[in-house]
Amino acid sequence: MPILGIPNYIPTTLLISLGGFLNGYDTGSIGSITEMPLFATSISPLSPLLRGFAVSLIMLTGAVPSFLAGGVAERLGRLQVVFGGAVLFVVWEQFYGLLGHWKRLPFIIQASVAIVLAASCLLLPQSPRWLIHHGRREQAIKELARLDFSLIEAERDILRPVAEAQEAPALGAWQSLRLCFRRGYRARTSLALWTLGMVQLCGIDGVLYYAPTLFAQAGLPSQQASFLASGASSILILAISIPALIFADRFGRRLSINIGGVLLSGCMLLIGSLYAADSVHSYGNARWVVIVSIFVFALTYSATWGIVSRIYASEILPAHTRASANSLAQGLSFFTNWLVAIITPVFLANSSFGAYFLFGFLSLTTVSVLYLFMPETRGQSLEIIQEAFARPVARSWMAIRREEGNEVANPAPASSARGSLDSVAGTRVGGLRVETTA
Repeated sequence: MPILGIPNYIPTTLLISLGGFLNGYDTGSIGSITEMPLFATSISPLSPLLRGFAVSLIMLTGAVPSFLAGGVAERLGRLQVVFGGAVLFVVWEQFYGLLGHWKRLPFIIQASVAIVLAASCLLLPQSPRWLIHHGRREQAIKELARLDFSLIEAERDILRPVAEAQEAPALGAWQSLRLCFRRGYRARTSLALWTLGMVQLCGIDGVLYYAPTLFAQAGLPSQQASFLASGASSILILAISIPALIFADRFGRRLSINIGGVLLSGCMLLIGSLYAADSVHSYGNARWVVIVSIFVFALTYSATWGIVSRIYASEILPAHTRASANSLAQGLSFFTNWLVAIITPVFLANSSFGAYFLFGFLSLTTVSVLYLFMPETRGQSLEIIQEAFARPVARSWMAIRREEGNEVANPAPASSARGSLDSVAGTRVGGLRVETTA
């Protein structure tokens, strides 16, 4: 039963998202650490290339296992893979925690969060769609009940036997990856790869990891730059991410991507132009234009591309390849993240404007491609999205809108859906009635 009127799928989502917190905690702190005086005194000063290598190494190590994690998750289950990763994270963190006292607190915090995540995996319900895909319908119904999932939506969107949700034998990791690029799957896989891979090339990681350097380059004193980068910017990013996540379904995916892309590329090209014109100094208004543009860039990414890209890449993929293709896209995201992190200090050391122009034009290219080939998916179930993607790409977004109109005009009868799932508590679980479609 819901606690305090809150459906169980909400705390479940919050608990499993601790994995994202762990990743962000790791990657979000390393850039600022390299700016700390204690780091400089403990380790000899690093060249721009070595600094980029030190900051980006964690992303490269994350890319390699991500490419194969999807096949394992498809075979063993989502929670089993998350549990294994959380346990490994604790063991790594314990090793690093044996280092100097000044380094222990951040690792203790990360290890504690990882323990909570691992313990949660022992209690949380399995993915109902994964269970349906593996022929475990009765357990899927029970898990939906545990999640307090809407009975009508479950009947309409998850339990009905559309083509992509039919039972299929479990595939190995390499088989799942090969399937991603076969006919009928490769278009969606390519779109997911482009979305998650290219959004990182807008330069967001260069801004987040090297913000103190960017502010100092704009003419601010070192201490003030560090405060703005590590304090104010982080607080503002968190502040805007919360409402952006809550209202993500109020705006279309295309609208968020397009508006975000225009603002992101505009900020980068504006900053690059100011530096190219030699207008940025420790005095004058140009430095404040640069600083404000960096803030606008980071906040825009957090409110648009940072949220929508991950949602979109997951929801456009069919059940047969969702785990493998999504992990492949996440691996590519780690790789492009690493690429941005390693080249940014090198660019900044050799050109004040080169990195900004590069990221600005890459952002413009990304949003242009997505404008042409990205169908709208807001408000649609995963199953309806897959039916629309089975049609020609140029007409798929129109098909999705037609499906949405049909659903509103002809909603599924509430009584039949409720009657079907109410059998969870009784003995008729196996006899669940599901309407079939031609």
